[in-house]
Amino acid sequence: MGRTLPSITQAFLQERQSLARFRRALRREDQRILDELLVASRQHLAAAAYASHLLPFEVMLLSMLLEQHKEVVRLRRELEAVVGAIHAVSHPVRAESPSPPNQYSQRHAGQRCGTNAELPLPDHDSSLQED
Repeated sequence: MGRTLPSITQAFLQERQSLARFRRALRREDQRILDELLVASRQHLAAAAYASHLLPFEVMLLSMLLEQHKEVVRLRRELEAVVGAIHAVSHPVRAESPSPPNQYSQRHAGQRCGTNAELPLPDHDSSLQED
């Protein structure tokens, strides 16, 4: 007994073929962009097989949208990293100059101060507590 529904790959190819006239009417640059979108949508054929309630073209559009959003997120992160690097270069952290001696430091100049290692450490970081 044969299948009554085409596989997702067959449906994808049929949808792509139905866009052939539309593609030819586009400018060369737009044809390349459409081809890239179609390649991007093909990357999600395995997931599309589980979306049987959607039309194949809807799955293609969602796949294209997913790939475009991934690219936007990647570019946003890259831009934030560049802006952060520019900010770090243009606003370097300045080392604080030593403060002038005060009455306390003059009174206790002969005494040795303790180090940070002698201070008690907290058991855990309260900012990392899980709710």
